[in-house]
Amino acid sequence: MMFPPPTLLSSRKLILISDEVAAPGDFLLHRFLSTHLKEDKNSRCIILSVSEEFERWKAIAAKSNLNISQSISEQKLVFIDVLAKVQPALHSEENHSNDALLLPIYELLSSVLTPVASQDRQKVLVILDDITVLEWLGFSLVDLTRFTRALRNLCMKVEATLIIRCHIVNAPEIDSLLQHLFQLSSYHIEVKPLASGRSGAVSGEVCLHLGPVEEEPNIPLVSRAAAVQYRLTDSGAIFFEKGTSGGVL
Repeated sequence: MMFPPPTLLSSRKLILISDEVAAPGDFLLHRFLSTHLKEDKNSRCIILSVSEEFERWKAIAAKSNLNISQSISEQKLVFIDVLAKVQPALHSEENHSNDALLLPIYELLSSVLTPVASQDRQKVLVILDDITVLEWLGFSLVDLTRFTRALRNLCMKVEATLIIRCHIVNAPEIDSLLQHLFQLSSYHIEVKPLASGRSGAVSGEVCLHLGPVEEEPNIPLVSRAAAVQYRLTDSGAIFFEKGTSGGVL
């Protein structure tokens, strides 16, 4: 068994990734990026980066033999530094919405995706790497729910796959932002630390759940009871079934 399932990226739906401080899920974003750009010469990816700098994306991609700079020059990859373009109004009145400040990101993404609508053969992936940082910076739940709903609708118009990563800070408590994102999602990848604590051979566990939006699932799901374990290495992640950390599936 490979994780994530190869057909997940071609679902052209919203894929939510939730993770925790003890088990960050950024390795999945880099895995998705590499897989997507390598699988088809007509693939494109737009990264809406909030927490990771371009140089880190570039360095990690290089470990999987992906040249990000070349992908940008070939117009297969667009990298958007979100915080370089938007900042919340720190001294705004209570109940004032900052959602208009996120409009430049939406408009920029729209300008990138619009030409795709007439190119049916292109497989497009949009990654929002860390929406929780925007919440920490002062964007309200209203701001972020409107923004993510707009992103999802925009991606649906051009049949692009949208991946959004969201942190769970106080596990097992589920906050309102994660609940909202789950209601928009077709699939939910859950990245969790081991319940038994740290292990040198195992970094954490991943599950794949069905989201409320998906009516006709055609991708094998992974329940918590059957969670796939993983170990992080210098070149990425190795996945295996519980109790088989010496093997690779």
